[in-house]
Amino acid sequence: MPSCQPLPKIRPYETMAYSTAKETGDFFVAGINYKRTDAETRGLFAINSEQYENIINLSQDYGVDSLFILSTCNRTEIYGFATQGKMLLELLVTQTKGDLQTLLNVAYVKGDHDAVEHLFKVGSGLDSQILGDYEILGQLKHAVNFSRERNKMCCFPERLTNSVFQASKEVKNETGLSSGSVSVSFAVVQFLKQSVPDCINKNILLFGTGKIGSSTCKNLVDYLGATDITLINRSTEKAAKLAGDLNLKCAPIEDIERQLESSDIILVATSANEPIILKSHLENKGVKLIIDLSIPCNVEQSVGLLDDVHLINIDQISKMKDDTIKCREAEIPKAEKIIQKHIRIFAEWQLMRQNAPILRSIKLKLKDIIVLRHNGFLNSETKCPYISAEQEIQQIVNKMAGKMRTGNNMGCHYLEAINELIVR
Repeated sequence: MPSCQPLPKIRPYETMAYSTAKETGDFFVAGINYKRTDAETRGLFAINSEQYENIINLSQDYGVDSLFILSTCNRTEIYGFATQGKMLLELLVTQTKGDLQTLLNVAYVKGDHDAVEHLFKVGSGLDSQILGDYEILGQLKHAVNFSRERNKMCCFPERLTNSVFQASKEVKNETGLSSGSVSVSFAVVQFLKQSVPDCINKNILLFGTGKIGSSTCKNLVDYLGATDITLINRSTEKAAKLAGDLNLKCAPIEDIERQLESSDIILVATSANEPIILKSHLENKGVKLIIDLSIPCNVEQSVGLLDDVHLINIDQISKMKDDTIKCREAEIPKAEKIIQKHIRIFAEWQLMRQNAPILRSIKLKLKDIIVLRHNGFLNSETKCPYISAEQEIQQIVNKMAGKMRTGNNMGCHYLEAINELIVR
């Protein structure tokens, strides 16, 4: 199998489908993830929908084009075109609690081929905090759709992300990288089983019934067998629906302090910008285990200083490893092989996009030659009568396109195409 050729540099206006920005540059990813930051630091740079919208509106002023932002509990990454990767970070911090210098100390910036390969690994679960966690794919699709709906996706990132989705699907179907039940929400169940005696009979409060909260709740019921679970959500209707589906209890958010007092285990999976579970809520309220699955953290850090409270966050939960993870690690080489195949396919598409102008030029020149031959200025005795002029030209152009995939001496291909038509 041939080695993967480096992706050529690409400017957004060589492949623009729709965009209104006037800046050009190279393709970059810049951001942070769980490898170099803790949950508290990642919380400083988490991006919600409103902040995402503001960043898109400011992008032209910061020289960033065709961008999308992936913000999850494990990472905040901004992908897009710019003349320097740092410009993406400068744009990102316009909407974050964290400042630019703090971000620069922990951020990574990757361009061109490295940025493309990074996205393939992220989308396939190879770069997830829990190896093979497939929830990242839905989060990536949401990020892409958000930018697409606001006309911030040229055809380069469109094609790139579609290729990533195809690779991710093949990795899931052809390898065991996502086998078994291992995700953040399932890791909560594993932690409770291993750390809390008689956890099935404890009073559990789940605050937040979004995607992570709902998934965690279902795992508590299915794998732990827990039934004494009370659900609270800012939208009472949403909590009531999930509670009804799983035959659990729910309570209004106004009842939060009483519920905190009566619960043994408290799971927080909300998406607030500030802590909503405070130290004052839990002082002198007895022994509690609190698991904060939110980014940014939605439980005040000082809660962990209380003698009777044990507070853990998503990073501690994600370090859980079992036999399923070991099996997934053995599948990494297979997954990487699939990813490299899809990167090669994407690189070929990108090269052909860059060759498109010269192929169009060749086609126009060949049409001019056909006209000269038709008018008797060139000898046409050897021309096959069963092949139309258009077919003849397309055959030559297709042949040139194939040669361009393996070389980049455009001038030689141009002359070769003209010579081939003349001597036919």
